[in-house]
Amino acid sequence: MRRSMLSEKSTQMVSFWRGKIVAAAFVPLLLAGCAQEQPPAMPPPQVEVVVVRTEPIANVIELPGRVQAVRTAEVRARVTGIVGELLFREGSDVRAGQPLFSIDPRELQASLAAVQATLQRAEAGAANARQDVERYRPLLKDQAISKQEYDTAVARLNTAEADVLQARAQVASARLNLGYSTVTAPISGRTGRALVTEGALVSAGEGTLLTVIEQVSPVYVNFSQASSDVLAIRRDIQSGKLHLPSLQRVQVELELEDGSRFSQSGRIDFLAPTLDESTGSVALRAEFPNPGGLLLPGQFVRARIFAGTRNDAILVPQRAVNVGPQGGIVIVVNAENLAEARPVGLGDLRGENWVVTGGLKPGDRVITAGLQKVQPGQPVQVVESAPAPGGPTAPDPAPQGAAPAAKAK
Repeated sequence: MRRSMLSEKSTQMVSFWRGKIVAAAFVPLLLAGCAQEQPPAMPPPQVEVVVVRTEPIANVIELPGRVQAVRTAEVRARVTGIVGELLFREGSDVRAGQPLFSIDPRELQASLAAVQATLQRAEAGAANARQDVERYRPLLKDQAISKQEYDTAVARLNTAEADVLQARAQVASARLNLGYSTVTAPISGRTGRALVTEGALVSAGEGTLLTVIEQVSPVYVNFSQASSDVLAIRRDIQSGKLHLPSLQRVQVELELEDGSRFSQSGRIDFLAPTLDESTGSVALRAEFPNPGGLLLPGQFVRARIFAGTRNDAILVPQRAVNVGPQGGIVIVVNAENLAEARPVGLGDLRGENWVVTGGLKPGDRVITAGLQKVQPGQPVQVVESAPAPGGPTAPDPAPQGAAPAAKAK
């Protein structure tokens, strides 16, 4: 009995160790199989880059502006009277000297007749005094009259001649006032609304405003630039970074309120010599041809001023820049071929390229294609260099140390 139990126990032990040995034999095989099923390491993502370089570009400044008439004339009454008739159509173009209003001339005609009569009386008195002097002159030589009598006659003649001059001036003034009864356009241009109607009393003393004429071909556009920007431009001109032609050669283009571009370009014709203390800005003005009168005084426009050439600008393709609230971010490839996020300052958009004002230097490699597969700090493989903006395909060296490019406006 006991021998039978020992035999059975021995058999169980043999089976247990046999299973352990079989399991131990299969473990290396299982591990080997698992190692063969692991995927191989992924290669670095392939990207295209553009090598940063400096190049000359037009220095464009965008400023808001307002249209102003080249000439504005307020037509006012120069005599007192009743408006008789309007001689023009409101809002029409008039020429200089064209009649606009008529004022009742009867009172002015009466005043002219009165001063003409005064002139005739003065001329008659002067003629009589002249005869007395001519008659007294030979008598004085013969001592038939005293020297005092002769001097009195000469004084009467001088007084009479002065009265004639005064009367003639009054006649000229009366005739001038009578001419003012017909109000004419002082300049050529476009009239506004008539501010008086027939039957209205106008006053020379108050200078009653009748209408306004504005000359709208050509026109002015007024805008202003912050003093800090003006200071930066002056410094760049002195340092040679910015080449600016004479003021009269600075070209200006306009963008209208609907986003369209005005067909005519203008030129800067005025730059204020002082700052506006209330706004801290400098006033500028440009003159534009205005065929057809498309630009109207008071109209809001946006001016693009081509203020010279900047020689050290950096352009980056728009597709390479991620624009956020804090500015732009680009991904560059550093010397170790690792992707690196780089914040950059952005100027204006030139076609398909951003003007970069800071954050990049010549020789930096900016990723332009394959950005969706790149993570900052991850190795990348540069497969092609995209053509540099505005130039031929650039070489693809590792970035070298260089002085940062000057800020482009």
